[in-house]
Parts: sequence; C-alpha cells; structure tokens
Amino acid sequence: MFPENAPNFFPSDAWNGRVALVGAGPGDPELLTLKAHRLIRAADAVVHDYLVAPAILALARPDSEKIFVGKKGGGFCCPQTEIEAILIRLAREGKTVVRLKGGDPFIFGRGGEEAEALVAAGIPFEVVPGVTSALAAAAYAGIPLTHRSHASGVVFLTGHEDPTKPDAAIRWEDYAKLGATLCLYMGMKNLEVITRRLQAGGLAGTTPVAVIQSATTGGHRQLLATLATVALESEHAGFGAPAIVVIGEVAALSDKLAWFARESVPAEFVANAGD
Repeated sequence: MFPENAPNFFPSDAWNGRVALVGAGPGDPELLTLKAHRLIRAADAVVHDYLVAPAILALARPDSEKIFVGKKGGGFCCPQTEIEAILIRLAREGKTVVRLKGGDPFIFGRGGEEAEALVAAGIPFEVVPGVTSALAAAAYAGIPLTHRSHASGVVFLTGHEDPTKPDAAIRWEDYAKLGATLCLYMGMKNLEVITRRLQAGGLAGTTPVAVIQSATTGGHRQLLATLATVALESEHAGFGAPAIVVIGEVAALSDKLAWFARESVPAEFVANAGD
C-alpha cells in the first residue's frame, strides 16, 4: 500500500521520542493522506482537536494514548502553551506522537507555534500536510477557487479576530480591491462586520458569497447569497461553525457545479440551479 522507500519517521527501534504534526483533512476520512494514515497507526500517542473525525481516530492502535485538546469555538479549549507542553512531555517520555489537526497544520492551525516549541525543546518533528478546509469546502460545493474568466487569485483569511478593533491585523477594506476569491476561516461570528467592511472598501453588495458548513461530511450544508445579504441569510438558515465562507464571482458557479449532498442544500439554492 505504501512505497517501499517511504521514509520511516517512526522507526520501531527508536528510543527517543518525536512528534509528527499531521493534517487530518476537512472531515471525510477518505481525504486523509497515505502518510498521515501510516503515522497515525504507528503512533504511541495521538493528541487531537475537536474536528478530527472519529473514523480517523479509530485508525490509531488500541493501546495508543489519545489526548483531546479541544479547539472548539465557544467551548472547551486547551491553552496553546499547554498543548505544546503535552507534546514535549510525551516526546521526552520516548513516545512517538501524532499531533492531529483538522485541515492542514500550517493553515490557521497554529502548527507553526508548535513546531517552534518543539525546536526550542530539541524534539525532532515532521509536518504532514492535510487538505485544508477551504479547498475541500469549495470543491465539494462546486466552486473553483480560481477560474480564467472570474478570478486569477485566491486569499485565505481568518475571521476569528475582532474586526471592530482599531488595531485589527486584517484591513478588510483593502482586500475588497484585490479582485481575488476570498476564503474566510472561522468567520461566522464576525460575518456581518466583515461583509460590511468589504462593501465599505468598494466590493459590490451583489458579489456572490457561499457558506459551506461541515464540508465533506454527512452534515454538509451550503448556502448561496450575496455580500449584502449573506450574514442575515446564514443566520436565519441556522448556519454556524465549522464553516467556510467563499466570497467572489466564482461562488456563483456552485449553482451549476455543486455535486455533493444536493439534498442537504436549502431549497431556494437548488431551485435556482442551472438558471
């Protein structure tokens, strides 16, 4: 199943512990990479987030240690410094550790901070990319994030920070002028403020916007609206985290390209398909 020359990051005779920062992908277990699959099965300990699918966790050995570290918006959340301390402790105990994250470790997953902590502690580590949520959500919703006729660029942004702060890191008004597809992670809580600021920056209120919740899973839902209406429409439809928001002309292509779980899409979205 695996290439014969695949690097064996977790050698069976290792006495020093090590850590693999592994992306679990967006939810569908079949989107897990072969390398991630192999490392999870070999690990002595799996330190995992809330969004990792149970079917992926079930790949771990029955005798492996499973440690839940939260990361659910509005609920239990293990402090980042404590997560880093757990990884270092387990590795120093001589264990092979998989730090299992939803999506990709280095895209809004704080994997960079964990890698820095491991380097500072002298712990060997590896990073295994995963299918990040924006790519998967868009693909399953029938949205090509780039398209020769509509968008030549794509930008990943976090909506988690408070956009009303004067010192907010993201200048939403500037992103309104790029002409690129904007993908918002963790943007549902601040969606009304974000869309208002994008319009203030010159992005038309008629710009298509798609919201995709629980992408690639049995709970997959999607909604198509406009920049001016999406905050209210998604609230009325009960959309919430985990969700990806795709802003740009390409979002409208989901009308005819959506292929996954059409029965879960709001009726008005399906009724307009193919118009």
